[in-house]
Amino acid sequence: MKKTGIFYGSTTGTTESVARLIADKLGIAPADVHEVTRLDTALAESYDALILGTSTWGDGELQDDWYDGLKVLQGAHLSGKIVALFGCGDSESYSDTFCDAMGLLYEGLKDSGCTFVGAVDDSGYTYSASVAATDVLFVGLALDDVNESDRTDDRVSAWAAQLQTELA
Repeated sequence: MKKTGIFYGSTTGTTESVARLIADKLGIAPADVHEVTRLDTALAESYDALILGTSTWGDGELQDDWYDGLKVLQGAHLSGKIVALFGCGDSESYSDTFCDAMGLLYEGLKDSGCTFVGAVDDSGYTYSASVAATDVLFVGLALDDVNESDRTDDRVSAWAAQLQTELA
């Protein structure tokens, strides 16, 4: 597998827990799992692949730390890098902005020259709208650990298996 770094923004700890679960399933060392506040251009460019995770806040907004993190990534040389996204949201209380922040990361990086992997079929999810959804796919792994925590491990396991192929 390509040299992979995981970067997450987590206010309540949920996204951090998911980041560590993904790392465990992919065999990524804890030293390669980073809070986005530690992100700088050199660190981003030191990896062949980046897995980026955020929760959605307010009315479909990025987790606070990602505003600066996204600027760092937009200034980095990402051409030829592989990027996978995951997002945490609440599909019941915020069904019209479910995992929007993941979509905002995608929108902010889509012209950077990176290649996105890890799109997930949106069947089996209950939501009304999402910036992170295109046609019948999410741009990455969408998770609702509030209302569907019983599905988180299975969804992460399936996504990790998918990424192992896409990051080979």
